[in-house]
Amino acid sequence: MFERSKGGENALLIHPHLVGPRGGGHDPEAAEEFAELVRSAGATVVSEINARLDKPSPSLLIGSGKLDEVKAVIAATGADLVLVNHALSPVQERNLERELKCRVVDRTGLILDIFALRARTNEGKLQVELAQLKHLSTRLVRGWTHLERQRGGAIGLRGPGEKQLELDRRMLQTKLESLQRRLDKVEVQRTQMRRARIRNEVPRVALVGYTNAGKSTLFNVLTGSGVYAADKLFATLDPTVRRVEGLACGPLVLADTVGFVRDLPHELVAAFRSTLAEAREADLLLHLVDAADPQRLDRIDQVDGVLEEIGAGDIPQVLVFNKIDRVEGAVARRDEPTGGVEAGGRERVWISARDATAWICCARRWPSASPTTRSGSS
Repeated sequence: MFERSKGGENALLIHPHLVGPRGGGHDPEAAEEFAELVRSAGATVVSEINARLDKPSPSLLIGSGKLDEVKAVIAATGADLVLVNHALSPVQERNLERELKCRVVDRTGLILDIFALRARTNEGKLQVELAQLKHLSTRLVRGWTHLERQRGGAIGLRGPGEKQLELDRRMLQTKLESLQRRLDKVEVQRTQMRRARIRNEVPRVALVGYTNAGKSTLFNVLTGSGVYAADKLFATLDPTVRRVEGLACGPLVLADTVGFVRDLPHELVAAFRSTLAEAREADLLLHLVDAADPQRLDRIDQVDGVLEEIGAGDIPQVLVFNKIDRVEGAVARRDEPTGGVEAGGRERVWISARDATAWICCARRWPSASPTTRSGSS
């Protein structure tokens, strides 16, 4: 359905940034995170270009001078894929591909590609496919000749006919509706399972946080599971739920969820609402933070923003500062809630999940709390 170049292993990265009152200039941290996303997708970064945008071009995003520079770098490096650290309109994406003679992918397309690579469960695969098709549906308006062909030419089919583009759109819409129906069924099943846990009065705790903060590693330590964990962005996509025994408060259900990232596209948040429901329906959130990350304050704010967007902003939190083995002089401890900028009135725990010093003193939060009453668990 989509005639696009098959190449795409050697990547040229373009980092557009607005200047003036609307923009803050080039952000090295954001550029490095985007490069890490590219490597997580399996591509090799051959070069990077910063693009200053005084006024974004409606047709190309970047200006003609920067376009010539990109062409020269492609010719010099042999890049067969251009990744843009910005959202592209369908027209911009089509025009850039036409000018650069190679595949062009924006930030949303890259994250969707990583999600497709990491999805393991049936629900995760359905959600990724639905999000990808919704994204691609706006990309059907391309310069490819087959999309403008009309049916006709044979006896009984001559006349105006129907454009191939219109057929493709109808086929895509049918596929989208089918996927949505299948996801609705999965969501009903997941809701029934959550209701069963509530009836059994089992408290629900969800691990949330910025991607690569160590959620899956901590999950494995606390549950004795073998969930895949790696030092890469979006290593875990599908939610995993396990029952934890042996706590002073009694058993609880612990859920590992997908990590967040800055500027997570809204359509991705919408597509993964059922996956993120484990966080939205939890009684307590363990908000993991990379203690060694110099941008950890920004990461906390970004995660809090997504939690608000999915309706989980009012759930009690414990800030879990992980990876203290990378912080000189840091020791495992628990801090009482404070009103500081970093904690925001939340209790803080400092651990190293990798070194198995993952002790979470959440048991005292559940001596008499009902799992169905969030106010009792604060």
